[in-house]
Amino acid sequence: MPHDVLHEQGPVFLGSRLKRLGERMQAGAAQVIAEAGLPVQPTHMPLLAALDGGVLTIGQLVQAVGTSQPGVTRAIGQLADLGLVQSGPGDDLRQRLVSLTPAGQAAMARARVHVFPKVAQAVDDLCDGDSAALLQHLARIKAALEAMPLDQRAARANPDVLTLHDYSDALAGAFHDINVEWIETMFRLEPTDREVLENPRERIIAGGGAILFVEARGLGIIGTCALQRTGGNGVELTKMGVRSAARGLKAGEFLLAAAIDRAQTMDAAPLYLLTNRACEAAIHLYEKLGFRHDAAIMETYGARYARCDVAMRHNGPRL
Repeated sequence: MPHDVLHEQGPVFLGSRLKRLGERMQAGAAQVIAEAGLPVQPTHMPLLAALDGGVLTIGQLVQAVGTSQPGVTRAIGQLADLGLVQSGPGDDLRQRLVSLTPAGQAAMARARVHVFPKVAQAVDDLCDGDSAALLQHLARIKAALEAMPLDQRAARANPDVLTLHDYSDALAGAFHDINVEWIETMFRLEPTDREVLENPRERIIAGGGAILFVEARGLGIIGTCALQRTGGNGVELTKMGVRSAARGLKAGEFLLAAAIDRAQTMDAAPLYLLTNRACEAAIHLYEKLGFRHDAAIMETYGARYARCDVAMRHNGPRL
């Protein structure tokens, strides 16, 4: 059975969910209006109700019903075609005054008897007899949006999209799968890859190293990297990858910065990495955060991987 995406996502799609509910309620209201013998749509009723109190300009109608001026102008034109409203120039010739015709007044009288009470009772029934509480809450939301629109609130909220996690055996599968994805896409798994990826606790954690993971809000674990001790105080930044489906979130930079910070707490000397010139984007990121190409690192450690033709050392605190 299909999922109700609007329901499952909660507040994210509140606007769409309210719009869907509004459309369903207006469809029901349209049937009530038709049964009352009125030739109008639910969207016309607020305008007729506003005009039932007297003569208004288009601008005043916009304020009264809270919709756009083009929408109000279009609806007034439709009501004029039905003979329910009339318009004429005001004292200021730039404004048009709109009022109900006798037919419009009769339509409103009929609506107040045969439409409004029925719809109000139906809505109260939907709210288990407490529609007032819902209306008060909607009024608070409206006032809050007028004080600060949703986009400004979203910018102010700025929730943490990316979070860091340390290794646990429950994440061993993610460490394996994320790295297999990028290695097999660009190269081939070498025996040293398999040994580390299939035994992360024994090959990295037990030797005093660390494995970090980055989680993206709503996506789960999307990236990982390891810090592997390789003798003395040497630490290799290795097995760093981000799932292809999650690229564009700057998860790699977030993860690399965290790994550099962690390596400094491990007194890494040197902190280095081995890669391949085909990994251009990754090399650019390494350079951005303080790694530099180093021939001595290549000579000392480069033979570990057949694919290694780039060796880099980190030069102090990250930039």
